[in-house]
Amino acid sequence: MVAAPALGVAAPLPRITLSGPPAIVSAPLIHMAETHALAGVAGETAFVSWRDPDQLRMMAMGGKADVLAMPSNVAANLFNRGAGVTLLNISTWGALWLVTRDGHRKALADYRGEEIAVPFRGDMPDIVLQLLAAKQGLDLHKDFRVRYVPTPMEAMQLLITRRVSHALLAEPAVSLALRKTKSFPIGLIAPELHRGADLQQEWGRLFGRKPRLPQAGIAAVGTVRQQPEVLAAVANAYAQSLVWCRAHPLECGAMMAQHIDLLTLEAVADAIAVSQLDTVPAAAARPELEFFLGQLMARNPALVGGKLPASAFYGMP
Repeated sequence: MVAAPALGVAAPLPRITLSGPPAIVSAPLIHMAETHALAGVAGETAFVSWRDPDQLRMMAMGGKADVLAMPSNVAANLFNRGAGVTLLNISTWGALWLVTRDGHRKALADYRGEEIAVPFRGDMPDIVLQLLAAKQGLDLHKDFRVRYVPTPMEAMQLLITRRVSHALLAEPAVSLALRKTKSFPIGLIAPELHRGADLQQEWGRLFGRKPRLPQAGIAAVGTVRQQPEVLAAVANAYAQSLVWCRAHPLECGAMMAQHIDLLTLEAVADAIAVSQLDTVPAAAARPELEFFLGQLMARNPALVGGKLPASAFYGMP
């Protein structure tokens, strides 16, 4: 069991609420809640999931959670809009793939003219796909046939029921789709699915950088931002829980499956094995994050709130 050390908090919080999406970034938060890792600073630790970026924004601005896993651009946008956000870390550096029925399509350009199911229009991962297309002279909406859907799970269902041949997914939805094709009657679903374009590799190739993206991390919102001992405990516990999840993927998968419908422990374990998971404190992640946000701003400044976030965004030193 991972537990954050007591940090001498005079009056521990009665409850701290952690929240995240059905993505691999949430695994450590769930482990923190299950193991009471914040017992030194809070009487109770709870995890609740958010289903889409609109709900995430409502939770962040409405005080429905204290610490939220979120895409990096959403965190920057909320900060620049004055919502009160302190980024604690970036922990997901690579979990985006095009999943396909055609195993020969490995690069994004191989999908030209094809229909692709894409979740979360105007948010991560759609904006990453647009950025990578534009960098190689392609227009996502002219050179491809994009079918937007509300959530990754809906994109996955279209794929496995043969209504599309390609879908943009983040882990663990990628691993879940690959596993599902082996568990259903062969006549009902795609006979075989493959990992197609690895968006992290595309990023590295096109921008001449390491094949990793500062995709998501955790951020504190609301009054908890004024309690440095709580933020330190959260950051420490998250880092330890991520190490535990990487070392115990099946046990971590079982925890995650209990909290998020549709996920299976095997799919989560598969996702942990292939995702780039590394807890980097916000201040240390700032150079890579500013490069990424700068690329987004060049395409559409509104994606990050019109400017790069100020130093106060980048959490604790």
